[in-house]
Amino acid sequence: MTTAFAAVAMQLTARSVEACADRAAASAQMTAMIAEVGVRLRGAAIFIEQYGGTPVRLAVLPEYLLTSYPGRISIPDFAAKAAIDVDGPEYEAFGKLAQGQGLFIAGNAYERDRHFPGLYFQTSFVVAPSGDVVLRYRRLNSMFAPTPHDVWSNYLDIYGLDGVFPVAKTEIGNLAAIASEEILYPEIARAHALRGAEIFVHSSSEIGSPNPTPKAIARRARAFENMAYIVSANTAGISGTIMPLASADGNSVVVDYKGQILAEANPGETFTAFADLDLGALRAQRRKPGMTNQLARQRLELFADSYTGRSVQPANSLADADGGFQIPDRDHFLRVHESVIARLAKDGLI
Repeated sequence: MTTAFAAVAMQLTARSVEACADRAAASAQMTAMIAEVGVRLRGAAIFIEQYGGTPVRLAVLPEYLLTSYPGRISIPDFAAKAAIDVDGPEYEAFGKLAQGQGLFIAGNAYERDRHFPGLYFQTSFVVAPSGDVVLRYRRLNSMFAPTPHDVWSNYLDIYGLDGVFPVAKTEIGNLAAIASEEILYPEIARAHALRGAEIFVHSSSEIGSPNPTPKAIARRARAFENMAYIVSANTAGISGTIMPLASADGNSVVVDYKGQILAEANPGETFTAFADLDLGALRAQRRKPGMTNQLARQRLELFADSYTGRSVQPANSLADADGGFQIPDRDHFLRVHESVIARLAKDGLI
């Protein structure tokens, strides 16, 4: 078990596959980009180890780095063109990269699942130095894309609840993932923490700002309330879209288990959000009685009835009467969202 090591949030530019003519072109672009990422990871690790003397064991990449976001491309079309397979060449390339550099590499991609043809899920993953994918977490709260919650009954039957909230127990600690804006939802981080998570890898693509943004505030809150490290990588802009390049850029960050910022990046492509993580200190803090031991002071039974039997965003929104699922258009999710708001207003809750 490695209890002290360096982690780096790699702030890199996401590259859209929108201009790619077909699946083969998109896959070739993604594979080439993984090779480029490998070169930059190698350079970052060499500098960090020379600068601080601590070996880099964990590197976190930004959200949808290989493809950018789907935009208004239909769900089945984007799944066919850009979503990667769990045994596809992109994961194989990441595996070789992790093996070659002795790194745990955390990233985020859109992924196909053979159990749900025509859909895709946004997936945060961790590839170990063995070359194996040791963590695969599918984003649960998304505005305009399918999630496991939209096919909830079938998904649970296949993967179980531990497959929904996976925690990878590794030689560098217990790793869990939070995807993008899910950092704003405390229940997601807490569900992982209650399964032993010590380090959250957070791939994001967001507006950076010198002012405290909701996500910036939430990162520090999630770290403190769960007594966990957060390594959060933002994009250094998104190329190949109609947006100005730097619209989602800056503020990649490493936060410690006290909610303190250890390192934060300025805008642009950079590895400067890196810091040493000390699992020994984290574990000692978690086992120390006191007012700041947030995990050991939880009284979960107090809140069980407030959640049980209540529904806000409904499960199984894509389920059909035959036990299967439908392929939605993008506006399906907006219609569901509008109906939830109307119901909450009718019930006097908002």
